[in-house]
Formats: sequence, C-alpha cells, structure tokens
Amino acid sequence: MGVINGTMWSDALGMNVGYSAVLPEGMKGPYEVLYLLHGHSDDHHAWLYHTGLTRYLEGRNLAVFMPQVHLSFYADMVAGGKYWTFISEEFPEKLHRIYHISDKREETFVAGLSMGGYGAFKLGLNKPEMFRGAASFSGALDVVALWEGDSDRNNTFLNAFGSVEQLRGSLNDLVAVAENLSVDDTLPAYYQSCGSEDFLIENNRSFKEVMAPFDFVYTERPGVHDWHFWDAELPLLFKWMDGLKYEDA
Repeated sequence: MGVINGTMWSDALGMNVGYSAVLPEGMKGPYEVLYLLHGHSDDHHAWLYHTGLTRYLEGRNLAVFMPQVHLSFYADMVAGGKYWTFISEEFPEKLHRIYHISDKREETFVAGLSMGGYGAFKLGLNKPEMFRGAASFSGALDVVALWEGDSDRNNTFLNAFGSVEQLRGSLNDLVAVAENLSVDDTLPAYYQSCGSEDFLIENNRSFKEVMAPFDFVYTERPGVHDWHFWDAELPLLFKWMDGLKYEDA
C-alpha cells in the first residue's frame, strides 16, 4: 500500500493544510473511504506513528485519509479557522477530485479518538447523508458537560466555541443534535468505545444513553486514554465496518 504525507490549499482556512493518506495497492478503485481523525494533542501523522494501521489495512480496498485540524474541535472557530467547513465540505470534495475513491454513502466511514471521536460523531450526526458508519474511541462527546466541569479547558473551548451559551444547542453540541434526530431519519450506524479507566468514561457512559435509540454499538473494556487502547480498537473498527457491509449486501 502507499502512504502519502501531503498538503492541500484550503479556501475555507486560507492556508495549506497537512494530511496523511494510506492507499491500497493492487486493488481496483474506486476505493472505499475512511476519514480517521486525530485527537487534541496530535496531528495527521499520529495514527501512522502510534498504531499498526498500515498492517491492519493489508488486503482491504480501503483508502484512509487523516487531516490536520490543530486544536479546533472540528469547528468553525470563534477565534480561529473554519475547520468544520473544511472537514465537512472542502476536504472530501478535494479528495474526490484527486484520488480514485468512492462517492457512495455506503462505502464511506469516519472514525477518530478523543477530540477526533467527537469530530467523527459530529460528522455522523450533522452530515448523516455522507456516511454509512461513524465511530468514536474515547471521545470527548458531551462538550457542554466537559466545559462546565473542567475550567482547564477554557482556552481551547473559548477559541473553538466562544461561550457555553453559544455552544449549547448548536451543531457543536452533540447531545442537542442527537436529541433532535429521529429513528426514522436515514442515519449512519454508530460505534462508541471507551476504556473503563479513561478520564472520559463518565462522559461516554452518559452520552451512550443519548445514542441508544439509533443503530448503535457501545463497548467498554479495561483501558485508559492512550495508544494501547486506540491501536487495539482499529481491528475492531474494521470488523464492525465489515459487518455493516454484510448487512447491506
């Protein structure tokens, strides 16, 4: 398989943006697509550096794209760039022009860890027409509760969301977004996991109750907020994705 570390110009952000990609070799396109999102302290190289991603992808007709979004919380930031516009509109559009990838919803997935788990569910809840499945590992999912419970997050959240009042009820408030969806809507399947010793475990446990009405899988096993847990999640993610494709066949 081919590993690419590149940049693209973003009109939404007004700058070049880094991204990494893993592309199949010897496979016939168009390739299925997975957007794999990084966490708060990482960048677009993190999944390549810290996991066996390329090994797990062997034999799969799957292209994986990992964008750099800095400390944006995948938002059109109040004090910063329009990262939501970039990740939800511009990045996919440009990838489809550059690479031989599928434009079918049933062949498009998104996943991420921590802040990226939030980003993956944010995309899966706000852009359900784009994805067959969305997965969160150790996600910072209820950002309203996190902000109200941890003043150390003020700078990041202030820059991304402005204030708790601006955040609550917006597209960045995943609890509100999920509660406004209907089981009769065409939605992706959702996969949520968290380590039982993770500092975000209570946030995940409460958020799973919001997601319970949907096509939703929740898993909890021993682990903390680290790469040992997230590396072990990747094969489980691909198994879950295979199950969705089997259901669609």
